[in-house]
Amino acid sequence: MSHMQRVAALVAVALAIAGTGAAQQPTQRQMDSLAAQVRRLQARLDSLQAVLAGAAATAAVAPAPPADTGLDALRAAAAAAAGSDTMPARVDTTTNTQFEGHERNQAQLNPEIGATGDVRAYATSPGEGNNFDPREFEVGFQSALDPYSHTKIFLSFENDEISVEEGYAYWTGLPGRLRFDIGIFRQQFGELNRWHLHALPETEYPLVLRAFFGPDGLSGTGVSLYRAFGGLGTHELTGQVTLSRSADELFAGGNRPSYLLHLLNFWQLSPATYAQLGFSGLYGTNADSSLNTAMGGVEFRWTWRPPERALYREWTVRGEFLGLRKDYGGEVTTKFGSYLSTTYKLDQRWIVGARWDYVEDPRTGLSTHQIVPSLTLWQSEWVFLRAQYTWAKTASLDTTNQLALQAVWAIGPHKHETY
Repeated sequence: MSHMQRVAALVAVALAIAGTGAAQQPTQRQMDSLAAQVRRLQARLDSLQAVLAGAAATAAVAPAPPADTGLDALRAAAAAAAGSDTMPARVDTTTNTQFEGHERNQAQLNPEIGATGDVRAYATSPGEGNNFDPREFEVGFQSALDPYSHTKIFLSFENDEISVEEGYAYWTGLPGRLRFDIGIFRQQFGELNRWHLHALPETEYPLVLRAFFGPDGLSGTGVSLYRAFGGLGTHELTGQVTLSRSADELFAGGNRPSYLLHLLNFWQLSPATYAQLGFSGLYGTNADSSLNTAMGGVEFRWTWRPPERALYREWTVRGEFLGLRKDYGGEVTTKFGSYLSTTYKLDQRWIVGARWDYVEDPRTGLSTHQIVPSLTLWQSEWVFLRAQYTWAKTASLDTTNQLALQAVWAIGPHKHETY
C-alpha cells in the first residue's frame, strides 16, 4: 500500500467514527482520541506536501544540456580565411583530448630590433675640438632562441667605425638556478659600468671609470655565471672570466684572462624606499711586463619612489669608491677614485641631477675634481633632452668649463637589462 493510500484510509476511518458519533452521543474520551488522530493525519499530510514541493524545485533548476555555440565552426572559418589548415592549440572539453598546432608565424621568427641615436653639442672654455659630437648610433637585436636560451647583440656606430658593443647568448633555469652567459658583454663591475652610454644619468661615465677602464668602460669577451639568492634581503653573485677590452689601461696591453667577482645586496626598506650595497673585485696579469693588476670597488644606491606617485617623484643617490693597484715586478702603485651623484624627479618630465668626481690618474698621478650639474627633459620613453655643465680642476692645471646639450632618441624595443 502506498503512502497516499494509507493517508486516505486513515481519513476514511476518521469519517466513519465521526458518522457513528452522529448516531450515538460520543463520550469525552472518544472525542479526545478522535482529535489526536486528526492531528497525526495533519502532520503526515504536511510532511508529504513538503517532500513533493522539494522534488518540484529540484526538477526546475536541473541544468539544461549545453547549447551548440558554433565555436568549432568559427575556428574552422578563421583557419580557412588565414589560408591554413592547421588549428591553434586547444582542448576538446568533451573528450579531454588536447590538440596542438606546430606552426610558427613571422613574428616568432624575427628578432626584436631597436635603434638609438645619441648626439651632443658642446662649448668648452678654454675652447678645443669640435662643437658637435655624433657620439653613438646603436642598433640592437634581441630574441629568444628557444625555451632555454636568449641572445642580445648591440652594434655601435661611433667615430666612423662599426663595432660590436655587446653580443652574447645566455641560458636561464640551469641546475642550481644559475644563469650562464657567453660572448662579448659589459662587465658587472660597480654601479654604472654595466649601463650603456645613452642610458646614463649624465652625458658620460663618471671620471674614475674613464680613467681606470678607458673611455668606453670595462668590457670583455668570455663567460659569466650569475646566481640570485635570498636571506636578510636579496643578493646577487656574479663571476666572470674574460679577455678584457681595457687591456691597455689595466694590463699594459696584455692578452691573458682576467677574473671578476661581484656581490650585490638589495633591501626593501619601505614600500617607497630601497637600498643596495655592492662589492667588486678584478684581477689580471701580464707576464710580458711582469705586471699584476688588482682592483676593488664598493658601490651603493638609495632610491625613494612613492608607489602612488612613481611617475612624478623619484630621488636616487648613488656612489662608488674604487682602488687600482698595479705591481710591476715588485714596484707597486696604488690609485684611488670615486664619485657621488644624485637625481631628483621634479614631475613627470623634468629631472635635475648633480655629480661630484674625484680621481688620481693612473699614468700621471695628477688628481682631478669635477662638479657636474644637469637638467633632463624626459619627453617620452623614446626621447629625452639634457643640458649639462661641467667644472673640472686638475692639480697644477687650469680650470675647465664645459656646457653640453644632449639629444637621445630610440625606435623599436630597447629592453637591455634591469640595472
